[in-house]
Amino acid sequence: MSSHVQSPSIRGHFVREPQVNSFFDPYSCSVQYVVSDPCTGRCALVDPVLDYDEKSGATATSSADALLAFVSERNLTVEWILDTHPHADHFSAAAYLKERTGAKTAIGERVTNVQRLWKEIYNLPPAFRTDGSQWDQLFADDDIFHIGDLEARVLFSPGHTQASVTYVVGEAAFIHDTLLMPDFGTARCDFPGGDARALWRTIERILALPDQTRLFTGHDYMPGGRPPAWESTVARQRAQNIHLAEGRCEAEFVALRHARDATLPMPKLILHALQVNIAGGRMPPADDDGRHYLKIPLNALAAFCK
Repeated sequence: MSSHVQSPSIRGHFVREPQVNSFFDPYSCSVQYVVSDPCTGRCALVDPVLDYDEKSGATATSSADALLAFVSERNLTVEWILDTHPHADHFSAAAYLKERTGAKTAIGERVTNVQRLWKEIYNLPPAFRTDGSQWDQLFADDDIFHIGDLEARVLFSPGHTQASVTYVVGEAAFIHDTLLMPDFGTARCDFPGGDARALWRTIERILALPDQTRLFTGHDYMPGGRPPAWESTVARQRAQNIHLAEGRCEAEFVALRHARDATLPMPKLILHALQVNIAGGRMPPADDDGRHYLKIPLNALAAFCK
């Protein structure tokens, strides 16, 4: 069951700040966000989760429905459904939430690179589109959009994936898996299309934001059994992130990241999830019996498995 924690809003003197509400999904260790403009009541849903049990093949909408219930309780209007990247550890609920709200879906424009890569891995049919048209909006680096009257900026953030982006809304930045909580470190880069050098440069760009910028990460794995956490600041990450303390320059960081990634197994849902997430959260087309089937390419990731 998902739980949510309200993060207190910070009001600047000159820039209106968003209200950020966080929903932690313990099954996938993912965090979903509702980012709202307190003055207009308009909001965006960031990285929504569609529940999936790999043992039974069952899908459910409990996590996404928790967002809808919260939005309804607060009388908010959903303007955007935002994915930071095509996730490897959970299914995106973007398509389901679009059906329920009519809001626009969006992701970074480099998702087309990820689509082409995984279309080949899955040997998807020619009809599968790799132009990003499964989303309403593809954002480029430094694009500006609005959530109500709040201005949001897009930062292209490659490294963990080729398509990752960060959404900066006032003093809040939604940084997906680039930086995890300081006691856990940084994102892995050993998925197809990952790049540790690109991740270092992305981290440098995020840490160039003002020190007080609130950083909201996409996962928390609760090292040492501590309670889940997902909010830090630029200043705290710079001072306390365990991987940045050890990898103080690009070469050191890349060596650290490569060594750590070599010890990690593939996420348990990566082959299940990517075929859904490169389609904007849509299941593969139904077979002639009316059922939807996931495709698992055997040995396709053998070179990446440890």
